[in-house]
Amino acid sequence: MKNLKLLTAILLTSIFSFTSCQDEIDSENGQNPNTNSAQSPTANNLERSSMHDGSFDDFLDGMSCSSILLPVTATINNTEITIINESQYNLVLNILGEFTNDNDSIEFQFPLSVMLNNYTEVQITNQIEYDELMNACEQAEQNADDAINCLDINFPITILTYSLNFEQTGSIIIESKQQLYTYMNNFGNDELFAINYPITASLAGQSNTVVEISSDMDLQTKITQCLSNDDAMKEAEENAQNLEDILVEGTFKIESFINASINSANDYADYTIDFANDLSCKAENIVNTTANNIEGTYTVASELEVFLSLTFSGNTAFELLNQTWEVTSYSENSISMQSTTNTAITLVLTQI
Repeated sequence: MKNLKLLTAILLTSIFSFTSCQDEIDSENGQNPNTNSAQSPTANNLERSSMHDGSFDDFLDGMSCSSILLPVTATINNTEITIINESQYNLVLNILGEFTNDNDSIEFQFPLSVMLNNYTEVQITNQIEYDELMNACEQAEQNADDAINCLDINFPITILTYSLNFEQTGSIIIESKQQLYTYMNNFGNDELFAINYPITASLAGQSNTVVEISSDMDLQTKITQCLSNDDAMKEAEENAQNLEDILVEGTFKIESFINASINSANDYADYTIDFANDLSCKAENIVNTTANNIEGTYTVASELEVFLSLTFSGNTAFELLNQTWEVTSYSENSISMQSTTNTAITLVLTQI
């Protein structure tokens, strides 16, 4: 297994292989309108979408350009744990999710091994080398040269090969992402290629929706769309974290609860709601201090939007709030929401 001494060179050479030495071949000419050179946008799309997807363990290593090879030992929020296989990832997530507004910390025991986007396995011997990998990943993301993880091509697919005179010279059946990456990474400048369309792909983050792709242009369009959705999902995730912080750090009253065009906020006028960092919440009667608190739980989630789910028990009025709400706007002072099942039902919380 390779040492990390040349890690940055290895990673950046792979990532930037399509950004230099642009070929003068017009990839849109010839008998096949989808004929491409090794430096074409389609070649770039195919290689990036077939890179090793390291995003599945981002909660652990914080970078999607590589994944940690198990087993690995880490201290997570002062708890040491050895992860033998992926089924134990829940142990890590449970520790990280125990509190919502704490500063999570993960310290790895070195050496550890990772798999890079180019399927190279590298051993990292100390924190300095790990930081070098992190910096290389950030540079790739900033230059949009990292893996495309939002679109997974479904295999097998067939690639047709052509001479520089646009005469077909053969074909190859590609059976996997790694095979496609290797093929595109090694494709020479003395030949051309074309995908035998149509092909299909699965879009991540959308219940693995399967789409049909009919051309190079269609492939580019699908990638552009899914990357845009990917950016929106990342923004929603950041907003969800901000909302959690606001909820935990404040105390709220129900400013408005509109159902069937009737505002029932007066039913909650005597109560404040506190959200704890263990995902529990309680409504406290500030007028009748002898009344029992109304206990509940909450969760904050995100997709393209941010959602707040409430569950109260033991009080009919508060049980009416038990549903998943889409957050339409929020600030440190006010949170506005609408029901995910009926947009006419709205709820506004204000901080006191």
